[in-house]
Amino acid sequence: MADIHTEPPASVTVEVASGFMQVPQAQVPQAMTDSPSRPAPPHRRHNKGLILIAAFKLAQALLFAAVGLGAFKLLHKDVDDLLEHLANHLRFNQEAGFVKFILKSAALVDDQMLRRIVRAVFFYASLDMIEAIGLYLEKVWAEYLTLAVTASFLPWEVYEIFRHITVVRVSLLAVNVLVFIYLLKLVTERGKRANGAGSGQPDA
Repeated sequence: MADIHTEPPASVTVEVASGFMQVPQAQVPQAMTDSPSRPAPPHRRHNKGLILIAAFKLAQALLFAAVGLGAFKLLHKDVDDLLEHLANHLRFNQEAGFVKFILKSAALVDDQMLRRIVRAVFFYASLDMIEAIGLYLEKVWAEYLTLAVTASFLPWEVYEIFRHITVVRVSLLAVNVLVFIYLLKLVTERGKRANGAGSGQPDA
């Protein structure tokens, strides 16, 4: 008996091939060819108030660092003689009240006191630098840290003004009060928004 070999109709093969291999462009859905254009997200702007406070804290950090370096260079030196030589070079009257007070105070400064000054000013410089970086990056922890540090110094600054009022002390107090009020308002408003968003969610 002869083997019977049956082949599928050519029309079926052609239909299957054409159905899977050749698809007219007009029949392709638009979603497969063209992706919808999505607008780029808006650029997030920095908070100008936080940038100003960060710049103020950075300036304080640099000032404290300069004072610390100056005090460090005075270690193992006679501060009294150095200031007296500086007063003579600048032609200051050493019998004047302020100059005389500075020279008398310098006579009490020793290496132990200078080391304390160096440690203190470098600590405050580091603290101000941390606050400045955190505020520039708009970190919430930096806002709370700056708020707490500023609030802790306000009573001492008020006391110093009542003890002896100067333009520098009044200006510094005014700046710190503005910083405290701004950060307190910022933190309070954020808390209200968070509470409002939480209460607006439906219960599960």
